[in-house]
Amino acid sequence: MSQQVNAAGTASPARPIPTGKEIARALGSAMIGNWFELFDFIIYGYFAAQIGKAMFPAADPVTIILSSFATYGVGFVMRPIGSMVLGSLGDRHGRKAALVFTMFLMAFSTCATGLIPPYSAIGVAAPVILVLCRLLQGFAAGGEWGGATTFLVEYAPPHRRGLFGALQQLSTSLAIVSAVSIALLLNVMLTPAALESWGWRVPFIAGLLVAPLGLYLRAKVPETPSFRAEGEDRPTRPLREALTIHRRAVLTIFGLVIIWTVAGYTYGAFLVNFATQVLKVDPSWALTGTLVGAIVNIVVIPLTGWASDHVGRKPFLVASALGFLLVSIPLFQLMATERTGLSVVVTTACAGVLSGLFSGVAPTFLCELLPTRVRYTALSVGYNMAVMLFGGFAPFIATLLVKETGLLISPAFYITACAAVSLTVILTLRAPDPATALDR
Repeated sequence: MSQQVNAAGTASPARPIPTGKEIARALGSAMIGNWFELFDFIIYGYFAAQIGKAMFPAADPVTIILSSFATYGVGFVMRPIGSMVLGSLGDRHGRKAALVFTMFLMAFSTCATGLIPPYSAIGVAAPVILVLCRLLQGFAAGGEWGGATTFLVEYAPPHRRGLFGALQQLSTSLAIVSAVSIALLLNVMLTPAALESWGWRVPFIAGLLVAPLGLYLRAKVPETPSFRAEGEDRPTRPLREALTIHRRAVLTIFGLVIIWTVAGYTYGAFLVNFATQVLKVDPSWALTGTLVGAIVNIVVIPLTGWASDHVGRKPFLVASALGFLLVSIPLFQLMATERTGLSVVVTTACAGVLSGLFSGVAPTFLCELLPTRVRYTALSVGYNMAVMLFGGFAPFIATLLVKETGLLISPAFYITACAAVSLTVILTLRAPDPATALDR
């Protein structure tokens, strides 16, 4: 068997070349699994108002939304912890084992969320159980994105690495489309009273039906070629190694992800409730706007990933961050002035283009910053720390800014500031060589 010299200077098996069947199975398992977990995690945001009324006693609608979004954000607190535990598991024992475990945790916690009795039935136990479910969801999500990204990129042929990474993020956008479509369908089919009483529970319970397929696919696919090529030379303390030897790469990932996560959760989860509760836009229009943004995302992401394999990845990151820096305030001003469904659709469509430029290249670009031996851990920690601190609480921060300042465009100030930070990181970063990046 041919050998190569690994990072520790010892010989290990050469990187295996996967068959077409293995690549197809890897694509299916990563994308379906990632879709399932992100759908379960995201769906909460589209029913925040209904969940808030069911689980939190309050008369002020804004206070109810704040309480619900605070619980939404609590799930993100556990994401860094999940990234450390599950990322270390993935780097020590294999990506597949960690990904199967994350799916099981997400399926259990999501179904439990849909079965929680309301506050009127069990009192304070209702929000307590809801918080526990969100914590468990957050723990699972902390290991999902980094694991699925690592899995796909490590399986990708070198000349299609950008496209494969984009397909991983494409599954995330498909999860958003699925969540929004179901939310829109339920808003159309059910009365507001029925939606608040039991309708919001349907997607949480129904999402469980996809879990067996995802678990089956992930259990059957072989480990990634890059992980197998490491042989027995695996880190005993991947978290320590990631935060010491590779801390600069982790910090770079953290800085890059800030605008990506803030824009995603503000233009996504926050905007639906902002448009309906504050701007008084019809809920169907608000959800349609989010759906349009996600569909635009789906079109842009694979095209950007494919193009990045030919012209490089950094130009797309610059264009995205700069775009959010320049257009966020005008877009929120448009919505605040017009207060129409069309203004919401225009806003989400523009955000979908800019987000798609970032999403199409970021998964692969971030993986290329890291060596195989700690890629799962370092990627997950850097990404999820940014998601927790900036993205997870973005809906809460945006709602609070509107309440405290009285300015309907104030959420755009937060997006603009975050865009400036990420753009600075991107401009000062030397892009890795795609030809050799994943061979480390």
